[in-house]
Amino acid sequence: MTLNLETLGIDVSDRHSSYCVVDPAGDVVEEGRLRTTESALLSRFKDFTGRVVVEAGTHSPWISRVFSHLGNEVIVANPRRVQLISQSTRKNDQADAQTLARLGRIDPKLLTPIIHRSAQAQADLGAIRSRNAMLSARTVLINHVRGSVKSVGGRIPVCDAHSFHSKAPDHIPSSLTIALSPLLEAIENLTEGIKRIERLVLEMIDMRYPEARVLQQVAGVGPLISLTFILTIGDPGRFKKSREIGPYLGLVPLQRESGASSPQLRISKTGDSYLRQMLVNGAHYILGYRGPDCDLRRWGLERASGGKNAKKRAVVAVARKLAILLHRLWVTGEVYEPLRREVAA
Repeated sequence: MTLNLETLGIDVSDRHSSYCVVDPAGDVVEEGRLRTTESALLSRFKDFTGRVVVEAGTHSPWISRVFSHLGNEVIVANPRRVQLISQSTRKNDQADAQTLARLGRIDPKLLTPIIHRSAQAQADLGAIRSRNAMLSARTVLINHVRGSVKSVGGRIPVCDAHSFHSKAPDHIPSSLTIALSPLLEAIENLTEGIKRIERLVLEMIDMRYPEARVLQQVAGVGPLISLTFILTIGDPGRFKKSREIGPYLGLVPLQRESGASSPQLRISKTGDSYLRQMLVNGAHYILGYRGPDCDLRRWGLERASGGKNAKKRAVVAVARKLAILLHRLWVTGEVYEPLRREVAA
C-alpha cells in the first residue's frame, strides 16, 4: 500500500465504534462514531480506499473481512503492542481511534499485525472451542455433585467423565436426589454434545483438512490437537522457519536483558492460549508413562530430571519442540520417524 493514501483507525466497541481518518501528512481529515454493524460500516466506508487499522478483539475478524473485500489494506493490531492506548492518561474512544490511525500511517510493523483466519476456519475452530466450553462446564457440575454427596457422608466411586451421569445415580443419597437430578441430566446432555463435536471433528478432517492426518503420525497428537493446530495457524507459509512458531505461541521465555543483567523469566504466553494448552497436553502424554519411545520423549526426559520445576520446564520445552515438529511435518508432508537420531547413528 502506497503512502499517498489515507489511513483509517477504528476503535471498536460492542455497540458503537469511533473512527478517525488521517491523510498522508498525518492531519486529521474526519472523525466520527457509528454503530458496530456491517451495514453501518459499508454505508460510510464503501468508497474508502487506503489502510484500515483496528485492534484485535471480538469484532475484528468480521470487520477485517469487510474492509478486505472492499480492496483495502487491513492491519489488525496486537493489543499487547498498543501501549500508547492502554497506558494513555487521556484514554477515550476517539483518542484511541486517532492513535491507531497515526501508528498505522507511520509503520504497521510497530503494531505486530495479527492475521485472522478465514470465515470457514473460524466457524470450524468455533466448534472445537464449544467442545472445550462444554468440557469446562461438565467438570464444574461433576465436582459439584461429588462435593454435595461427600457433604452428607456419601461418596461417588472414581469413573470416567463420559460415564458419570449413568454411574453416579446409584450412589446419590435419597435426600439429594431432587437437588442433583437436574445436574445429572445437564451432565448427560453435555456429554452427548461433546461426543457430537468429536464426530464432527473427524468429518471436518476427512472433508476439508486431510493434512491433519500427517500431524497425527506423532504419538500424543490426535484429531483435536492436529485440527486445532491447522485452524489456528492457518497458513504454514507465514513462518519462514519452523522455529519461529515457538515464540508465536508464547512458548519461549520473556527477555528483560539490560547490560550484564539477564534474568530467567517465565514464558511469554503470547499467541493463542488454547492451542498452547493443547500442545502442553500433548507434551504431558509424550513424557508420561503411556508415551512411546521416541527422540522427543528422550530429549524431554533428560531435561525433566532435577525436581518439580525441572519437570515443568521440560513439559514446556517438549510442547515447543512438538509445535516445531508439527509445523515441519505440515510443510513437508514427510513420514515421521520417531527414532530418527537412532536410525541416523
